[in-house]
Formats: sequence, structure tokens, C-alpha cells
Amino acid sequence: MNLKQFIFINLAILILVLCFSGCQTKKDMYSWGSFETQMYEHLNGLSPSVQIQALERDRRQIEASGIPAPPGFYAHLGFLHSEIGDDVSAIFYFETEKANFPEAAHFMDFLLGRYGIGELNDA
Repeated sequence: MNLKQFIFINLAILILVLCFSGCQTKKDMYSWGSFETQMYEHLNGLSPSVQIQALERDRRQIEASGIPAPPGFYAHLGFLHSEIGDDVSAIFYFETEKANFPEAAHFMDFLLGRYGIGELNDA
């Protein structure tokens, strides 16, 4: 093997290595669980208590995985709890959404205002 062939083969190997190293799979930024499905089911009239059970199961798995829940996950869970009259859990999940996603703070404060505690957060 002469020098040209040696350089060509090594260059080809280097190019292949660089190409394949760029093909790494991308990890998800959020752990979605069945959140998207539950949002769809909510719009189709599925019982809030059934959705709460599914999302609570997802919440436990999300917390165990260490990957954060997607934006709106805790807000939707809070909304479902408010639909069945569980205001304490609704407030908890609205506050959790607000803590995890500061950009949602204004909307979460609006929802929390429904429970008379929005003004406490502004103090």
C-alpha cells in the first residue's frame, strides 16, 4: 500500500466516524407519559377521575425518571382536580406548574385567584 492509499483510507475512516458521531439519538426534554392522550380524551368527554388516575400514575413515573414533566402537565392535573371539586389538590398542582414553569406564573395566578389565594402570591 502506498502513501496515497494510506492517507485516502484513513481520511475515509475519519469522515465516516465524524458522520456517524453526529447521528446520536436525541433525548426527550420532557417525559410526556400519557399527557397528550389525556388532553385528547378530555376534549372527547372522558371522566376527569379516570384522567386523574392516569396522570397521577404518569406523575409518579415522571418523578422517578428524573426527566421533567412537560409544560401544562401540572396545570391540566390541577384543572381536572378542580372539576371534581378537589380544590386543595388543584391549588397544589397550579402552584407546582407555576414553580416549574415561571412563564406560566401570570396564568397560574389568575387560576389561583379563583380560590382566593392569588393576592397572597403578590404580597
